[in-house]
Amino acid sequence: MAGLLAPSSSSAAGAGGLYGSTRRTPSLSVAPLFPTSLPVFHRRGLDGGGRVGFKNRTRLVTPKAIAATELASTEEGKTLASESQRPVYPFSAIVGQDEMKLSLLLNVIDPKIGGVMIMGDRGTGKSTTVRSLVDLLPEIKVVVGDPFNSDPEDPESMGMDVRERLVRGERLSVASTKITMVDLPLGATEDRVCGTIDIEKALTEGVKAFEPGLLAKANRGILYVDEVNLLDDHLVDVLLDSAASGWNTVEREGISISHPARFILIGSGNPEEGELRPQLLDRFGMHAQVGTVRDAELRVKIVEERARFDSDPKGFRETYQAEQEKLQQQIASARSSLPSVQIDRDLRVKISKVCAELNVDGLRGDIVTNRAAKALAALKGRDKVTVEDIATVIPNSLRHRLRKDPLESIDSGVLVIEKFYEVFG
Repeated sequence: MAGLLAPSSSSAAGAGGLYGSTRRTPSLSVAPLFPTSLPVFHRRGLDGGGRVGFKNRTRLVTPKAIAATELASTEEGKTLASESQRPVYPFSAIVGQDEMKLSLLLNVIDPKIGGVMIMGDRGTGKSTTVRSLVDLLPEIKVVVGDPFNSDPEDPESMGMDVRERLVRGERLSVASTKITMVDLPLGATEDRVCGTIDIEKALTEGVKAFEPGLLAKANRGILYVDEVNLLDDHLVDVLLDSAASGWNTVEREGISISHPARFILIGSGNPEEGELRPQLLDRFGMHAQVGTVRDAELRVKIVEERARFDSDPKGFRETYQAEQEKLQQQIASARSSLPSVQIDRDLRVKISKVCAELNVDGLRGDIVTNRAAKALAALKGRDKVTVEDIATVIPNSLRHRLRKDPLESIDSGVLVIEKFYEVFG
C-alpha cells in the first residue's frame, strides 16, 4: 500500500534545480529533465519563477504551474495507491470459527466490552479473521486535523488541544471516517507506541513538539497485536497503563502530554508459544478459543475458497459483496439500538451469582457479561436480553478470569457452562 508518488517527487527535485540557479548552468545538471543536445539556460523572473530557454524558444515555469503539476501527480498517485491496496479476505467468507467471529462482532457493536483475546492452533485463520473485520467497521465523527481522532461530542474522548479550542468557543470542523485498525508489531519501540519528541521540528524550528505514536492513532479504533504472548514486557506495561485509564501520558525530554487512548484491544496467539501475563489477560473483555477444523469436507471447502481468493481476489470479494453489505447494515442497526436494550434485574443477579460461585476476582466479569449479552440481543434485533443470550456469551466472558494452576491451560469454559446451568436452572 505504498503511495505511488515517484512522478511527484521527481518534479519537485527538478523544480528545486530551476530555482536554485541564477547563472548559466551546464546541461548536465538538468539532464533528467531536458535533452542534452539542446543548450539550456536559466534566468530569474520577477514573479519568482524561472525562464527555461531552448535555443530561440523560451517558456515560463512558475511556482504555481509546478504546484499544479505536483498536485495532479499526487492525486493520481492516491488513486493508483487505493486501487493497488492489498485485498482483504471477506469476513463473510470465513468458514467456521463462530466463537471468534461472534466475539469480534460484539466488540464492534459495543467497544466498551474491552476487546478479545484469541488463542488457538497455528494456521487456524486468527489473523485473517481479525484483519477481515476492516470492511465491516462503521464510520465515526472526528475533529478534522486532530491526530487523536477526538470525538466532537464526548469530552472524555477529546485531546487537550481540542478541549481548549472548545472552551474558547471555537467552532470545530467535523468529518466522518471509518474506525481504524492499527497493527502493533512485536518489534515496535516504546517511543513509536507512546509517541515522542518531534525531532524535525526541534531541529528546524527549535521548538519542543509532540509526535503522536500508535496509541494516538488507535484512539476510538482497534489496536491489534498478533502473537501478543510474545510481546516484550515493557510494551505490555504500556498497554496495561493505557487500557486501565483510557489515557496515554508521555514524559519525554521536557515534554509532558496526555491524550485519550481508548481502543478495542484485540490479541491473538498460540498457547504453545507461551502464556500471557495475567495482568494483561484480565484486560481483555472476552476470550475466544480457536481449534483446528477436523471435518474433511470442511477442510476441503476452506482450501478451495482460499485458492479462489488467491487466484482472483477482486472477483472473490465481489461474490461476497451482498453478504458483506447485509452484515454491515446489521452492525449499524445494532449499534444504534444498543442503548435501548434492557436486561432484567433477576438475570443480572444470576450473572453475578455465577461469577461469585466461580470465585472470579473483581467485577470485570459481571460487567463484560452484561454488556456482551446486550450487544448480542441488539445484533439479533431484540430489545430485551434472554437467558440464551447470556448462555452464549458467558463462557467467553469468564473462562480467562478463573483461578487456575499456572501449569494448566486456560479453562475451556466447561466449568463456566456447568455453573451457569446450575444457577439458571
